[in-house]
Amino acid sequence: MKKIIILIENQFDEQELIYPYHRFRENYEVELVGSNRDEVYKSKSGVSFKSTLSSAEVKVEDYDGIFIPGGFSPDFMRRCEQTVNLVREFDKAKKPIAAICHGPWLMASACDIKGKEITSFYSIKDDLINAGANYVDREVVVSDHLITGRTPADLPAVVKAFIEKID
Repeated sequence: MKKIIILIENQFDEQELIYPYHRFRENYEVELVGSNRDEVYKSKSGVSFKSTLSSAEVKVEDYDGIFIPGGFSPDFMRRCEQTVNLVREFDKAKKPIAAICHGPWLMASACDIKGKEITSFYSIKDDLINAGANYVDREVVVSDHLITGRTPADLPAVVKAFIEKID
């Protein structure tokens, strides 16, 4: 069975974690990976989920893709060197990386997005452009192994594009 990571940190957007989590569980093994193993992380509205692994424990070769939810959690993800390194290793391996809303913030820190088409929530557009991305405003953007979307409304298209890359 193929295996997918969903990153988790405090202040995640619950829709952007819960919808992909259950959708991926239909066909894949899914791990919630945070800075720490077995830590309870809270969403923007207080919904709690517990990580199953820490980013330091994960070996990229054991997984087929990684999904980065938005909310404000990507700001916390960027503060964890192991999480940044994990995403960087996925990028180097050209394995599928999907991010929605504020998720591409982590891509700006960990991925080579120079010259890649990327979308996100509009408020981080300048950060992505400054990291070298070609910012576009579309529901879903696929640029090589990177898949991005703007808001929770884009989740069905982003999840579908990510699954197509995984399969």
